Amino acid sequence: MASSVNPTVRRRRLGQELRLLREQKGMTAEEVAERLLVSQSKISRLENGRRSISQRDVRDLCGVYEVEDQRIVDSLMQMAKDSRQQGWWHAFGDIPYSVYIGLETDAESLRTYEPQIITGLLQTRPYAEALIQGALPETSVADVEKRVQVRIRRQERISAEHNPLRLWVVLDEASLRRVVGSRQVMREQLEHVAEMSQLPHITVQVLPFDVGAHPGINGQYSILEFADTADSSVVYIEGVTSDLYLEKAPDVQKYTVMYEHLRAQALNVEQSRQRIEDVAKEYAR
Repeated sequence: MASSVNPTVRRRRLGQELRLLREQKGMTAEEVAERLLVSQSKISRLENGRRSISQRDVRDLCGVYEVEDQRIVDSLMQMAKDSRQQGWWHAFGDIPYSVYIGLETDAESLRTYEPQIITGLLQTRPYAEALIQGALPETSVADVEKRVQVRIRRQERISAEHNPLRLWVVLDEASLRRVVGSRQVMREQLEHVAEMSQLPHITVQVLPFDVGAHPGINGQYSILEFADTADSSVVYIEGVTSDLYLEKAPDVQKYTVMYEHLRAQALNVEQSRQRIEDVAKEYAR
């Protein structure tokens, strides 16, 4: 049964605490790995929250770091226990981007740039079905449906009555013009985006073709920010076989500056909504 505890966030916070303890002890990840007879990569994965961590791992690490305050040990042990619980997405089986879903579920705000498609949180079911079928032609009907259900479930974050996700989307004009499914599917999809863009916590801007070269030319990325100051912002870059998560302050700052340039070069909110509605009307002809 899925838990209300977000295991992804628990692993991330626990990893940050363990990294802090190691740094306070003045030890490198390699030195810790040697003491515990494990690989250095395991220590790194535990610290970056990409790997489940057992209470035994926490106990062993606290021993290496000579943590004497039992309250700290107990707190870390509880976080390890929570981190092994299942989030709602686990009910759908093996989801390749489950780490991202965990972060998105707990995020306070999300800024994303999409060069080719309508962003997942704003997709209609017919659009999502056609998109997944086209992107993954060898995927079974059952797996396509599972992915669609997960995508629709994720959208609860922007439709929540209390504390909805603050969403800011910059869509390249190509995402409006690329026909996914059919012209009718595209018309309904763009009408949906235009409607959602009127909500106070959702902002949509269109980056027109005539802008030419721009800072997002290398592809899609998202910036997730969290209400808890203990959780650093994350830049997420989706890949075909693996995804990239950037958490170092200089990396996040670089992508943040890039996003500010994209927002400045894009049409303003009113112009963007008008462009989306105009293209939707073209599909109705």
